[in-house]
Amino acid sequence: MPRDTNLILCPLNLRHVRLDYSAYEEAIAMARRREARLLVVTVAPEMERNLNIRDSVGYWNEQLEKFVKDHPAEGVELETVVRTGAVHRQIVKLADERNVDMIVMEAANPKIQDYLLGTTASHVVTHASCSVFVVRN
Repeated sequence: MPRDTNLILCPLNLRHVRLDYSAYEEAIAMARRREARLLVVTVAPEMERNLNIRDSVGYWNEQLEKFVKDHPAEGVELETVVRTGAVHRQIVKLADERNVDMIVMEAANPKIQDYLLGTTASHVVTHASCSVFVVRN
């Protein structure tokens, strides 16, 4: 018997989302099919590279809200969250804290250093206590 899916987590890298947001689209489609809520998260860096950004969490919250407004998830109850820290750790931590049933995330084609250090997606797949659906772009 399949498990119920009540809450889907979809992490977004807003620095790259202009190029591809197929994981977000897949998460919306899954949420509709499963009648689940969608939790969209972005992780702000602990130290912002852009020195013009004074309030990193506030800035990325605005960017996330703008993205969601520009790409509405019609028919899906959606919540946004901004976290700070290491992306791979924050995704797993948020999934545990919120009792997420599934994570839907993208995985870029790995570079050679990713094979040595590990990608965000591979860390999440290894450490998440829920199912993880990885969308290749």
